[in-house]
Amino acid sequence: MTDTLKKLLLAMLGSLRDLLPIILVIVFFQFFVLQQPLPNIGQILLGVLFVVLGLTFFIYGLEQGLFPIGESMATAFARKGSLFWLIVFAFSLGFGTTVAEPALIAVAAEASEIAATGGMIDTAAAAKKSYANGLRYTVALSVGLAIVIGVIRILKGWPVQWLIIGGYILVVIMTMFAPKEIIGIAYDSGGVTTSTITVPLVTALGVGLASSIRGRNPMIDGFGLIAFASLTPMVFVMAYGMMI
Repeated sequence: MTDTLKKLLLAMLGSLRDLLPIILVIVFFQFFVLQQPLPNIGQILLGVLFVVLGLTFFIYGLEQGLFPIGESMATAFARKGSLFWLIVFAFSLGFGTTVAEPALIAVAAEASEIAATGGMIDTAAAAKKSYANGLRYTVALSVGLAIVIGVIRILKGWPVQWLIIGGYILVVIMTMFAPKEIIGIAYDSGGVTTSTITVPLVTALGVGLASSIRGRNPMIDGFGLIAFASLTPMVFVMAYGMMI
């Protein structure tokens, strides 16, 4: 048995172990509280198998591909000593991963449908598409800027807590003035940006950069980029709502 196959099997066992509490909760409430048999048991078991396989390949892919490339590129930019290209890379990484985020695409599409139903925008397909794309690119722009701020924080050694506190104070102030129809979408946008594609690459960037700069501790300085990535979309989406 090759090392790759062994690692895949270990990752599969880990995924099954992680899913086990969810399975036990569902079984307990289905049989002991609702006291009903599981409908379509074959389909459910097949779905669980697909979920286990999906988690396995996703986690293995992160460990083998995304984390190493993110860390190596961050280290290479730090050694190159070019602040301009490091900033460009950070912004592009945040913007690109967010635009491709499936959760954000789904939320933007749903938000456009609700906005059309509520009379905020025209019900035409073009209007809904324009609203959804505007929301997506607004969030992506905010995440790109957030990663740039996070990278500068690592380079300068600024304490992360003061930036986060200041950011949330701004969110609270903007909430008082933003249209009420956009506030919930803005808050949700901060959550959907920190999902399957964005988190691994951004985390690898922060850890790799902090590891390659003298005087920086990866545990203290390498983390925190995800917090910025979830904070700035709330500010930008509320501003987007005010403008439109």
